[in-house]
Amino acid sequence: MPAGELDPDDLDGLIRRVDPDRWLASRFITDPAARADVIALYAYDHELTRALKAASNSLLAEIRLTWWREALDEIFAQGPVRRHPAAQALGEAVRRHALPRAPLEAMIDGRIAVLDLALLDADEAVRWADATQGSAARLAAAILDPAAPAEATAPAGRAWGLTLLRRGGRVAAADVDAPLRQALAEARAGARRLGVAAFPAVLATRLARYDLAGRTPGPLRRQLSLVVASATGRI
Repeated sequence: MPAGELDPDDLDGLIRRVDPDRWLASRFITDPAARADVIALYAYDHELTRALKAASNSLLAEIRLTWWREALDEIFAQGPVRRHPAAQALGEAVRRHALPRAPLEAMIDGRIAVLDLALLDADEAVRWADATQGSAARLAAAILDPAAPAEATAPAGRAWGLTLLRRGGRVAAADVDAPLRQALAEARAGARRLGVAAFPAVLATRLARYDLAGRTPGPLRRQLSLVVASATGRI
């Protein structure tokens, strides 16, 4: 699979364009090396999403996702990794932080499970959110603080995943507003169990409250909201 739009030297710039909320949250990571590893994780997440958007049917989408599963094989075999900027950066992050394979695999499996579904119901949406964004939040926290309790990030990942589905029109808002509201409440409690270092892994979830309220704040308001959340430790 060609690198496509990826600039090998600018994964950060890519995430700034395609995932601006989590990119903003990543600015609160004070360690540049850890920030780059979290960005690599988000680039992997983006590439899985792009694999689906670039495919004309579910079979081709599954083939593209299988390419990434094979990339994980290479990463965890600790040998050469295919020449794709996101794959190579992810491999470095996995090695530096001894990240587990299971949540990275779940990010693929969660997408394969809904390949043939244009619109998800509430249960399907929750499962997708847990597998994809729940796994991403867990891994981001592990990069930032190896002692961070994985279960403390799960509700924030679920809330963020439901928000993304809502924004993308993959689920009816009325179907997921209740589980999203509950996930946000649990995410606030979970965030209190995270240290300062791990907090940026769940910080973007703060912005889901605007989606629930039917509001679309501008960049300055979003940034200010994250500043307040970071200062108070509350999402």
